[in-house]
Amino acid sequence: MPHFTIEYSANLDEEVDIGGLCQLIHGKMLETGLFEEGAIRVRAIRCDAYAIADKLPENAFIDMSLRIGVGRGQAEKKGAGETIFEAASAYLSDLLERPHFALSLEIREIAKDLSWKRNAMHPRLRKQV
Repeated sequence: MPHFTIEYSANLDEEVDIGGLCQLIHGKMLETGLFEEGAIRVRAIRCDAYAIADKLPENAFIDMSLRIGVGRGQAEKKGAGETIFEAASAYLSDLLERPHFALSLEIREIAKDLSWKRNAMHPRLRKQV
């Protein structure tokens, strides 16, 4: 598991290479050493309906969420979050200079007894190591 979701306002379509952002985050997650390659999922969800702050049409957002299983220490989670957030901030630096953009990241742990999963990719990827 880690599942990384990017929700973004549709008005960013012409401004941000969202696929590139997904690739960047995937790479940063691997760099942390905390997540197995076969478990990483990064996806983006375009939000067509939204109301942001004072509702100006140029207001935009990217809200990032990382859901992970338990087992990592607070310092590891914080370090991973900082690494990912810094990379995303650099990637989106032009937008962050404008007064109409908001970027956020939250990490949430999922209780093991409340998570069910099957992954056929692990055996294939583990053979490559």
